[in-house]
Amino acid sequence: MSNSSNGSRPAVASTVRNGDVQLAVFEQGNPDGPTLVLVHGWPDTHRLWEHVVPLLADRFRVVSYDSRGAGQSTVPTAVADYRLELLASDLFAVIDAVSPDAPVHVLAHDWGSLESWEAVCAPGADRRIASLTSVSGWCFDHLGHWMRRNLTSPTPAGVGKVLAQFAASFYALLFHIPVLPALVTGRLLAPRWPRFLALFDGMDPALARPAATIGRDAANGVKRYRANTRDRLLRPRERRTEIPVQLIVNTRDKAVLPFGFEETQRWVADLRRAEIPAGHWAPLSHSADLARIAAGFVDSIENAAATDGSTVTA
Repeated sequence: MSNSSNGSRPAVASTVRNGDVQLAVFEQGNPDGPTLVLVHGWPDTHRLWEHVVPLLADRFRVVSYDSRGAGQSTVPTAVADYRLELLASDLFAVIDAVSPDAPVHVLAHDWGSLESWEAVCAPGADRRIASLTSVSGWCFDHLGHWMRRNLTSPTPAGVGKVLAQFAASFYALLFHIPVLPALVTGRLLAPRWPRFLALFDGMDPALARPAATIGRDAANGVKRYRANTRDRLLRPRERRTEIPVQLIVNTRDKAVLPFGFEETQRWVADLRRAEIPAGHWAPLSHSADLARIAAGFVDSIENAAATDGSTVTA
């Protein structure tokens, strides 16, 4: 998965429209390879993947995009514009634009994983998505059911796990305070983002090269938490998928603890799991591990489809 010129091409920027939102889309890699769509989280842009893409570009057609409210994409102002179903519809709009005739593979991180889970659990998603590799991100509904079970039928171990995740995610509650979180994240945290990652994840700060819009992106991203957290966790839905899903669990992740994935197999017909000794931002700190594991999963899906006589490549 080295980065050479054999069959690859530099990033190409285009725009995909989904209603009133225009999404900045970037494509590179092997135009004849399987299509792999990358979805970033908060407070990142498509640049989160800049260490991963060169490791995949020889073999895969790699598509990334800036989510709504981030980077070069449209910035909606209303909190309701950041509901998970709308974020998932953005992903579907990108898929339909870049691969209208065949389903794609998806690699997602953080909030990108949450919106990708929303997509793969949607009716008919298997016609547009061949697989999902989820890095440091749950399905919020699955997490809600897990929390409810551990609190309604409590054991010391179960309650302890819920409390541990609650403590790790306490910032999400603070994000519901009016005005202040956007000011803190946008004006204080974002300008010091590489330094924060060095402290939080223990990674080389030089690996983080955030977009110039990170202050605005961080402030806008708070709306994702406000639009979805309480509703999804307090009133979780039954969300199942037949699409193959691979969990990449970062064992040193301080934000997304591994407990929340304990019951994921209840909801996914074909679930795989891999672990990386990384913190939350594995796409930056452990890009080679992530690329290798994601590519291996895509290969397994492609090979199975070839054996079955079906087609998943674009």
